[in-house]
Amino acid sequence: MGIDNREQVILATGGYDHTIRFWQAHSGICHRTQVNALEITPDRQLIAATGYQNIRVYDLNSINPNPVIKYEGLSKNVTSLQFHEDGKWMITGGEDSIARIWDLRSRSQKCQRLFQVSAPVNCIRLHPNQGELVVGDQNGTIHIWDLNTDNAEQITPDIDTSIQSVDVDPERNYLAAVNSKGTCYVWGLKGGVGKESTQVNSPRNFQAHKRYALKCKFSPDSTLLVTTSADQTAKIWKTVDFSLVTELKAPNQRWVWDVAFSADSQYAVTASSDNFARLWSVETGEVKREYSGHQKALTCLAFHDSLI
Repeated sequence: MGIDNREQVILATGGYDHTIRFWQAHSGICHRTQVNALEITPDRQLIAATGYQNIRVYDLNSINPNPVIKYEGLSKNVTSLQFHEDGKWMITGGEDSIARIWDLRSRSQKCQRLFQVSAPVNCIRLHPNQGELVVGDQNGTIHIWDLNTDNAEQITPDIDTSIQSVDVDPERNYLAAVNSKGTCYVWGLKGGVGKESTQVNSPRNFQAHKRYALKCKFSPDSTLLVTTSADQTAKIWKTVDFSLVTELKAPNQRWVWDVAFSADSQYAVTASSDNFARLWSVETGEVKREYSGHQKALTCLAFHDSLI
């Protein structure tokens, strides 16, 4: 992994101090809204930030702090986003209970497609087949929206318990979700090839955290799952049996809001309420670097290293 090759690494963090900070990059961006989510396009040309009633897209190769695209006028907080693998489409979810698909090529203020659910959308994740979208909502339902047929399947593992984060592993074997009780659910997956819809098996579940869970994410090699929580920790689990590998805990860390793996699955980066981002060794649980500079809680990060 190119941790020491600074020109090849992009780490961006955002939070309640209304700034996006770049570490190991040539420029910084600031705008006037709380940052809820950050995502970098696969070609590393653009970074998108969501906030209250807006989405803003910036050029990573420009020193101009102004966005190149602005989507404004949404009714509530935009909580999550992801790019399609070709970088032409952006998908967002928000507290208005809608998941939206935007065409970045047209730069139109109007979304191309939308998916309405009955509760605020907390999280979204595009299946690696790029044809299905997983949406988690505040009422505890997970929706699997087939973008080809427009059909949707619903799963409710624990009614009225908010789904905080969802993810599908790169090898397409598992769907994971964490909720506001700290429970992690993992479903085995079948199908999802070509135009065939993904089929979901019965879940296993385990108590990942004693308090509110905030994020779950699979490693690029699909061997690990990381979960984060209000209990001031991130935990890494083996996907072979979902046993605990490592607990990532630092003094004064507070809530761990977001996490990302390095491309080689050997490191993890976290963002937490103590204003710090941290780089961890997955194997040892040691902090390798700390990134300080934010004045308030960090709620999100985006990370691309040299192997991506």
